[in-house]
Amino acid sequence: MKTIHTIGILGGGQLGMMLAQAALKLGLRCVFLEDAPNAPASLYGQVYTTSELDDFIKASDVFTLEFENTPVATAERLANLDDKGGMFPPAKALSVAQDRLAEKALFNELGVTTVPYQAVNTLDELHNACDTLGLPLVLKTSRGGYDGKGQFVIKTTDDIAQAWAELGGAITGGAMPAPLIAEGFINFSREVSIIAVRSQSGNIRYYPLVENHHQNGILAKTIAPAQGVENLNQSAQESIAKILENLNYVGVLTLELFVTDNGLIANEIAPRVHNSGHWSIEGANCSQFENHIRAVAGLPLGDTSIVKPSVMLNIIGKYPDENQLLSIGGAHYHHYHKSERDGRKIGHITVMADDLATAVASAQQTLNNC
Repeated sequence: MKTIHTIGILGGGQLGMMLAQAALKLGLRCVFLEDAPNAPASLYGQVYTTSELDDFIKASDVFTLEFENTPVATAERLANLDDKGGMFPPAKALSVAQDRLAEKALFNELGVTTVPYQAVNTLDELHNACDTLGLPLVLKTSRGGYDGKGQFVIKTTDDIAQAWAELGGAITGGAMPAPLIAEGFINFSREVSIIAVRSQSGNIRYYPLVENHHQNGILAKTIAPAQGVENLNQSAQESIAKILENLNYVGVLTLELFVTDNGLIANEIAPRVHNSGHWSIEGANCSQFENHIRAVAGLPLGDTSIVKPSVMLNIIGKYPDENQLLSIGGAHYHHYHKSERDGRKIGHITVMADDLATAVASAQQTLNNC
């Protein structure tokens, strides 16, 4: 196996930054392929623009990514370089994660339960989906979109025309036109996710289910571990294991799920380290970031068990008062070195305290005062 000294990361945002932080602990360095000036990861390694792809390749021993919308063709090229250590996760994982229809089809093929869904290519097909799946339903672009973008909740037939006006252009417009997907609405009590990591030898380790709370389509809070779902951990592990094995996956994978009266329903995967796993930096024996680096570099995986229950709060839009925040016992502050902007994730706080509820309330109040 090729000796790994430098990991090339496609993307240079906060996820790349935190991967680089974890790599440094292991004696590894990272370089990044990123066009955004002053990207967070630039603090931790050389950044190459896409016009400097060849230089990025020369500087790297093995490759990974922090953003699932990385071009599949680029991932395939990096995976097939004979003098490099490979591309992890594989390009197939990207192609599945980038297409909600392909993703749902894979889930169903593997026996992983999803909401009922239909592809939508025309307004007539949208009307048919509304009749077949019933209302309300969620209409989404099958490609692109994140943090609540690229979707429309159709509550009544009066909403169909507006939904089509807003999203129908995705079918014919843009560089990669693609159908829409209509997803049946379900009654669920909570949103949860499971993160797992698979090594190059096929060893899998699982983090516990965590509970996620969103505001305006953006993750606002993660509770680790999720309470009252211990009986669902095995089901979640079995589902994500099927996906990991089918894709011959290496690295960290996230599976987002809904908790219903009939068990878990899969929503989507993220082929990368994930916002709902940020708590693991302090809250687990080995964080998702370190375990991803270990997997990519061909090192043994670390212990995924929880050190102490924790709550992660995203910092969105504006930074809090550091003095107030750091005066809270058990609060760990992560600054992403990004400019303030409405709806933008610019940092997070992980709270671990004996009186967790009080500490979280104090941290939340500090955020509310921004």
